[in-house]
Amino acid sequence: MPFIKAAGELKTKPTQQSVAKLREIGITPHIVVCRCEKPLDKELRQKISLFCSVPYEAVIEEKDVDHSIYEVPLMLQRERMDDLVCNLLKLDAPSPNMAHWQEIIRKLIAPQHRVRIAVVGKYIELQDAYKSVYEAIIHGGVANDCGVEIQKVDAEDIERDGAEKHLKGLGGILVPGGFGERGIEGKIQAARYARENNVPYLGLCLGMQIATIEFARNVLRLNKAHSTEFDPNTPHPVIAMLDEQTRVTKKGGTMRLGAQPCQLVVGTKTARLYGAFVVNERHRHRYEFNREYEETMTAGGLKISGSTPDGTYVEMIEIPGHPHFIGCQFHPEFKSKPLEPHPLFKAFIGAAYEHGQKRKTEKEAAEVEMFLRPEKVGRR
Repeated sequence: MPFIKAAGELKTKPTQQSVAKLREIGITPHIVVCRCEKPLDKELRQKISLFCSVPYEAVIEEKDVDHSIYEVPLMLQRERMDDLVCNLLKLDAPSPNMAHWQEIIRKLIAPQHRVRIAVVGKYIELQDAYKSVYEAIIHGGVANDCGVEIQKVDAEDIERDGAEKHLKGLGGILVPGGFGERGIEGKIQAARYARENNVPYLGLCLGMQIATIEFARNVLRLNKAHSTEFDPNTPHPVIAMLDEQTRVTKKGGTMRLGAQPCQLVVGTKTARLYGAFVVNERHRHRYEFNREYEETMTAGGLKISGSTPDGTYVEMIEIPGHPHFIGCQFHPEFKSKPLEPHPLFKAFIGAAYEHGQKRKTEKEAAEVEMFLRPEKVGRR
């Protein structure tokens, strides 16, 4: 229902017309939910009830919320929409207990802690490009009673300015999935910054491949290591196309898609986070960790923490000794929920908060040292 600022009122005519159009094709509503900027008064509800032929109590207000879209279920419950639906469907349902959901809203509006997370991508200017990732980060924040400020960092800006300018002082760094060569070197710099500065890192799909490339180049000294997606002639193809993909000419719907099993390695951090040894996660990619480099990688300190049960493909990597450095070939963001945050996001946000607290403590200690012993920093 549009609010006309000049008139200072909500207009019901678009709602009436929408219902009329539905009736023309044989659809008659039982409930009308009105998205609006201002509250619905009694007169407006009566008007919609009359002209849309629904009971007065079936005109539901869904006013724009102040903080989070997760407030909407509580709003709809206050409007008794749940009772309406159950009565219409003749369902004998118990009274809802929304205590858990109310606690989620509390953690979103007034969290106990705060953390800043960098999402390094190349579609940053598009609001919904990483929507599932952003939501999963928020879920991880809820699990840690931690408000998350997401810093959207364009990978090409890192290529131009260097990683430190855009990533210094942040609690954690996340590199999401993507396609194409643009911004790749910036993402590699972001992974290197996280590894060398002990900043918690989570790489999703391409983010795992980026971390592998960075490790090969800067730890193993494999000059010009790359993915064949971006450099077909690389001397060290640490990321390469799936064997079954090399013969594919028609690209539509032919990637490695959907839920696939992943067997986790006993004793790894990843297995502890999941609390399981076999999990199912959703995939969407053509390129994989090249197992011809597995022995070299693991000898250099990279840990393969998850693979397909038959051992064909690497699914997860981590770096032991780093506070939190994990990459996965799949998309865990698709399985995260407000009441069931994905364990990888839950652990990532927790590690990011701890990193931020450690930095804060170190900064405070340095300030005290400077005050007590100014001669150490050239002050008199």
